[in-house]
Amino acid sequence: MSEWSVPVDLRNPGQVFACRGFVEAAETLLGRAFASSFHYEPLATRGRFVICGEAQDHPIEAVIRFLQRAEASIVVPSPQPVPALSAETWKTPSTMASDSHAFPMRVPQKPASLPALISDGVTDLQIDAWCDGPKQLGRDNVKFWAGSGGYPGAALARDALVPIAKMTSEEALGAIADPFAFAAPMTSSFGFDWRRSYIPLDAGFSPNEHKKKMTMLGFPLTELLAVIGLQNARPQIFDKLSYRYGISAARLPTILARPILGGTEIGFPMRTFRLQLARPGKASKMRCIINAQEELHS
Repeated sequence: MSEWSVPVDLRNPGQVFACRGFVEAAETLLGRAFASSFHYEPLATRGRFVICGEAQDHPIEAVIRFLQRAEASIVVPSPQPVPALSAETWKTPSTMASDSHAFPMRVPQKPASLPALISDGVTDLQIDAWCDGPKQLGRDNVKFWAGSGGYPGAALARDALVPIAKMTSEEALGAIADPFAFAAPMTSSFGFDWRRSYIPLDAGFSPNEHKKKMTMLGFPLTELLAVIGLQNARPQIFDKLSYRYGISAARLPTILARPILGGTEIGFPMRTFRLQLARPGKASKMRCIINAQEELHS
């Protein structure tokens, strides 16, 4: 049995979701099951995420190398509706749904809601968590981004892959050791890493008004792996601005680690955190993470 680990900030929801993403992606890429756990000192908010299993390949490295060579496309239904759906407006290629790339939702009226496919030509990862909702599967889709003229999730995935593909050899080695520290200029994001989130009124200005002079640093590995991690597990929603997520020090297979993320008690030691969001503006549908605090139980 081998072990691999990465540092994680337990109060950063995106990093916790991305830990699940690493396992979900590694199991698909390597064709092997892995167990995982969070290692931490009592009440500490920084720890390590540990993946263990039988594998000749380093699962963290395998996932990062895959993302370095992968491309994103938008999955369109087959047959196509009239008028046809595409993401040409956002320069995102399309992949026709098939038996191997199942279409997971009712055909939407706009392409912004279509699922995405991340592929290196050998292995495919479909991401479609944002396709869920009360009208589809009855569960919250944890979709924090909005606006930008209906910018689709597939385009956000493509944008996140660009700086990952441009990583130097030194940056790639650093990312394998500490993936959530990898930062790069990003003009868009899924909104899962609150190190990039901001409320203009609280910040005192809006970076969007200074696009020619500044570009926000984002964390593409965290963002992309977080949305992969939400494929089969979701934080518990209280309302649109409040969620709960959980972690456990128990070494758990994927099927048991997924409900832990949602703060579900299944008999293993668990710490839970309350995630708080806010809206950048009164009319905005976007949501920004502003805080995450541990829930302390007597």
